[in-house]
Amino acid sequence: MADHKKAPETRAAYAHFREIPTRWMDNDLYGHVNNVVYYSYFDTVINAYLIEAGGLDIHNADVIGVAVETNCRFRASLAFPETVEAGLRVGHIGKSSVRYEIGIFKRGTQAAAAEGYFVHVFVKRANQRPVEIPDDIRSCLQKLCIQENSS
Repeated sequence: MADHKKAPETRAAYAHFREIPTRWMDNDLYGHVNNVVYYSYFDTVINAYLIEAGGLDIHNADVIGVAVETNCRFRASLAFPETVEAGLRVGHIGKSSVRYEIGIFKRGTQAAAAEGYFVHVFVKRANQRPVEIPDDIRSCLQKLCIQENSS
């Protein structure tokens, strides 16, 4: 369980970044990006990385990643027309699953406005049964690995 009193993560904690423009429709009636939109930012930074760095063919690949768990902690509001910067790292790689850790930053700020994680299980597209992470995907994920806590 996350410690909400802990200071927000900083940019230095992430291995890869992607700019994502907010959209007018992202704002809710309170004038800030609605909480559910952060999960689309998570999806965007993860899947764009898998496509660009791992060669994932989202339309034809025999093996795909499906989301099985997500979480987000909100620390500061974002609003249209800001461009956010999504930081990405891998906290754990298993045989068929990966835990991505994401920080969402206001452009140019050091402290995360939101932090979360996203777990993919890789499955055969045809039957949705778990399989080993394909080598090309595993290789690109390893480039984002952080040191796991040894305590």
